[in-house]
Amino acid sequence: MKKLINWIFAVSVALWQCPLFASVEELPPERENGLWQTIIMFGMFFVFFYFIMLRPEQKRKKAMADLRDGLKKGDRVIAMGIVGIVSRVEASTVILKLYDGAKVEVLKDAISEIKPEEVEGKVTAIDKNDES
Repeated sequence: MKKLINWIFAVSVALWQCPLFASVEELPPERENGLWQTIIMFGMFFVFFYFIMLRPEQKRKKAMADLRDGLKKGDRVIAMGIVGIVSRVEASTVILKLYDGAKVEVLKDAISEIKPEEVEGKVTAIDKNDES
């Protein structure tokens, strides 16, 4: 049994190292630039990944951070699904006035949408609640 296993191992190694049906002329030539081609391919992949995925996301985050830093009293915002009007802006939080007059403190980073202060002449539902 041991001789059979050794013989199978020797035959498999011999067959693995030499092609069965290829002649010398049909074998591909040695590639000397294989490493450089791989490096260039990975470089192109990273450049593509950066300009298609990473760069636009960085621009979007920077634009949203600029909008959050430019918050002022009266802006209408949506934070975690809560719609409110900015009552006061602090260093890292914002106080929102809700529809029923309640005030909620939320983090600036939780704000997902900002609409500028309403145009004069338009009265929002929150403003109507304050008048009564």
